[in-house]
Amino acid sequence: MRFPKLATRFAWLTGFLGIALGAGTAVSCNSDSPTPTATAETPETPAATTHLVGSKLIGEYSTQALAGRVSAVPLVGALAKYPIKVYRLTYTTKNTDGQTVTASGALLVPTAPVALPLLSYQHGTLRPSDEGRAPSYYSQSSEVYSAVSVLASTGYIVAAPDYIGYGASKNLPHPYEHAASLASASLDMLRAAREFCVQQKIQRNDQNFLVGYSEGGFATMALHKLIEEKNSQEFTVTASAPGAGAYHKSAFARYILSNDQPLNFLSTYVWVLSTYDRVYKLNRPFSYYYKAPYAAQLQANQFSTVPKLPSQLFTTTFRDAVLTGNDAPLAATLTDNDIYDWKPTAPVALFHGTADDYVPFFNSEDAYKAMRARGATQVELRPIEGGNHFSAAAVYTLAAYAFIAQY
Repeated sequence: MRFPKLATRFAWLTGFLGIALGAGTAVSCNSDSPTPTATAETPETPAATTHLVGSKLIGEYSTQALAGRVSAVPLVGALAKYPIKVYRLTYTTKNTDGQTVTASGALLVPTAPVALPLLSYQHGTLRPSDEGRAPSYYSQSSEVYSAVSVLASTGYIVAAPDYIGYGASKNLPHPYEHAASLASASLDMLRAAREFCVQQKIQRNDQNFLVGYSEGGFATMALHKLIEEKNSQEFTVTASAPGAGAYHKSAFARYILSNDQPLNFLSTYVWVLSTYDRVYKLNRPFSYYYKAPYAAQLQANQFSTVPKLPSQLFTTTFRDAVLTGNDAPLAATLTDNDIYDWKPTAPVALFHGTADDYVPFFNSEDAYKAMRARGATQVELRPIEGGNHFSAAAVYTLAAYAFIAQY
């Protein structure tokens, strides 16, 4: 077992945070970083690489600086073991139309005297207006800046892809909740990270971990599936810990369109529909999906305000098509993004808040049941009791790292 003492400390901290969140205590992070040291973009030698395009040092950070970013929970900061260097990598990947594009991500590298595992961290939902929170900017508001940096400092080389639509590819639309491109962009970031480590003589062992929450949980599951089913000759997944992902897309769609209660997340489902309509070339008019006046409003701005009741937003034609499955091309877009029903070989822990009304708990429960039914013996369902989509996130972060620290 790897880092047993660390696993024990993570488990203790997870319980601590669970109690704090249950009592309504907010966990916040203070930021205190040194001025980043930037270098010029470093082109790669084409003969020596297949994905890495360039690299840029964002900054070097001491364990004291990293601990200060999580000062609200001092014991988390106490886990910081190594200083880290943070780089912005650019690399090639395929867009949803098959065209090669340049993407980017952040690579967090501990300054350690031993070979370290590689950890792929998939971030959660970012709207276009949140561009500055993409990992490669390493801003104080990004997911990778605080807790993830501390956890990298414990001894993980962390690769955090921006995904297509952010960072170097920000002029392209983000394929929101599209399993195939989230997985391939994340895999190509891992390839670029591996090439960078070779170039810089950074010691890396043969362990590879995958984590992410919300859209990041969905991306993590898709990446794990892609590696084990099609790329096992390149990477072996040691363990993965996806959190609160919408893995059962077709059931999620039926849940939404059969619901007669107000739902707080309909604007993000509009984004999913827009992505699938474009990626799968359905080319349906907005009036097929949405009632007036929302069809015109969403055509002008897909992030405009929508009602919370599905019956007020979606047309009867569209609702019936999803609920009955009588629109085969539309149904195919949903089932193509169902990533809950397969057989992973590596250990998987599915984390999910039981009171999640944004991405319902059944997504993880269905994945667990389907995987076990296929004979996957190392799959665990880890409910976060009473947690909603947001309160469960802090518990997930530490619980996920406690899980992978066992290996």
